[in-house]
Amino acid sequence: MTQAVRIKDFYRAAPTSLQAMIALSTSVKKSALGIRLVELVNLRISQINGCGVCVDMHWRDLIKQGLDPRHINAIAGWREAPPSFFSDSERAALNWAEAVNALPHKQPGDDDFALLKTHFDDNQIIELSYGIAVIRGWNVINASLHNQIPEVPAPGF
Repeated sequence: MTQAVRIKDFYRAAPTSLQAMIALSTSVKKSALGIRLVELVNLRISQINGCGVCVDMHWRDLIKQGLDPRHINAIAGWREAPPSFFSDSERAALNWAEAVNALPHKQPGDDDFALLKTHFDDNQIIELSYGIAVIRGWNVINASLHNQIPEVPAPGF
């Protein structure tokens, strides 16, 4: 059962705010984290938040990057994935992303932060946190407005 789209021309409404969200997303993708890590986090958070539009978009981006489809599929269960699927730093970032995404119901623990600090400097941690915030924002917008996974993705997406 498909839910009806609530605002059909979402991308034309509130263009200034839309451009700000796009700018933050673009900034994080250009950070020292690397596009692969950003997209892994984007996909995982979108899975958790049930945003089909974002799951589809970030899955396609990881495929374009050449990531093995089995590895992409394993993101939902990354803790059980073989060590060769995700690096230690990717696992630390996924762990942090899940912990931050659980706010306000659960706070990220000191152990989560300590693990993150073993792989990332302060600047990268802040960039990762901006990335988590912006993908959560996209998830909230798309899911609450019932934006649909496009049958044919728009050019550039």
